[in-house]
Amino acid sequence: MKSAKNIEYFVGILLALTFGHAAVIRYSGIANDFSSSTGLVNAALLNVTLNSLKSGDEFIIPANKYFTDGGIVVKDISNVILHFEGSLIFNNNTKIWPKTADGKVLECLYFENISNVTFTSSNIGLFDGQGEVWWGLLGYAEYLENRPRILTIVGSQNLLLENLYFKNSPYWTVWIHEVDGLEIRHCNISARRNDFDGHDDFNLVAFNTDGFDVTGKNVWIHDCTIWNQDDCIAVKDGSENMLFERINASGLGLVIGSIGGSTVKNITFRNSYLHKTYKGIYTKFRGPGIIQDVLYENIVMFEPEQWPIWIGPAQQADDVDICKADPCSLCWPEDSSAQCNMPAGAQYINLILRNITVINPAKRTGIILGSATHPIQNITFDNVVVQNATEEYFLCQNVVNGIAIGGTSPIPSCFNK
Repeated sequence: MKSAKNIEYFVGILLALTFGHAAVIRYSGIANDFSSSTGLVNAALLNVTLNSLKSGDEFIIPANKYFTDGGIVVKDISNVILHFEGSLIFNNNTKIWPKTADGKVLECLYFENISNVTFTSSNIGLFDGQGEVWWGLLGYAEYLENRPRILTIVGSQNLLLENLYFKNSPYWTVWIHEVDGLEIRHCNISARRNDFDGHDDFNLVAFNTDGFDVTGKNVWIHDCTIWNQDDCIAVKDGSENMLFERINASGLGLVIGSIGGSTVKNITFRNSYLHKTYKGIYTKFRGPGIIQDVLYENIVMFEPEQWPIWIGPAQQADDVDICKADPCSLCWPEDSSAQCNMPAGAQYINLILRNITVINPAKRTGIILGSATHPIQNITFDNVVVQNATEEYFLCQNVVNGIAIGGTSPIPSCFNK
């Protein structure tokens, strides 16, 4: 590496360590250089600079391309603004990806115990995970789920993410958990191998590329676009008071779950469009728990490819044999030996689907499957219309007080007529 770049690097570290008051700090990493040594230097500088930020600071990544290793870990910063005007492009050499002593990969970007932090860009800040090298059947066989997320935030509060583009994450894209107070707006997520207008087998083997996965409370995600090969938005265990609106999504849909061992309540998805999504409205249990007070409203799906409406157990794969997974196999119902059962202690309470339009579903209409021991209590379909449905609901079982009103068609068989 040239001596001038060495000087720039160490000056950047010195500035980051010596600022004792609110300041604007420009990232002084090496731009437009994709060598391994540059990836190490840029990651080290990001670690030092971000962890040195003081209350009131503004950190700026200029409008250049910065190649970097992962393993950027930031803790205990507050009242700062992070401007991502350029691109962070993460190393795609899986053999040298940073790991813990026990072999667990580090995330691309990891933040913990942060508060009143804004992640922003005046245009669109890019985070490119270069995830294709981690995907596919061979990639999954080698790495399973030991793959890095682009952005993880843990145990934090009062956060804003805006004007950001997360591309081709190796694993889940954005995972924000134990949060109190979060807004995400005008952000894009893409995880796909080509521009095919749908989810064929070639793209679907980008396993586990979830979009926004969240746990906590007081969350508002709106005006975002997501195209991926797994859950587009997933509300996880122990969540409450969340609103998702004006979402343009295609993947495994607008999801609550999978839930096991907790209560999730007061969740709303509304005013959204799903183009050729694989699943659409998708709520799922992997174990006992409660999902209650849920509203899906004003949602249009165009040519959904698998299940436009799924209210039941988690449909998932086993690491060894995908057709033997619990509680519901990915091979079900095509494989007659595959099982799909609701966990005994799982219950839905007070679900409303209102003004849902499904246009030309490719295969099926959907399932509504409650537990035999804890049936679904109070579910209302209000103007839920499937246009050109090829069948009635594939399965409708274990529902107490299911109501269909407002021109709902077809009417699930286990609802009150």
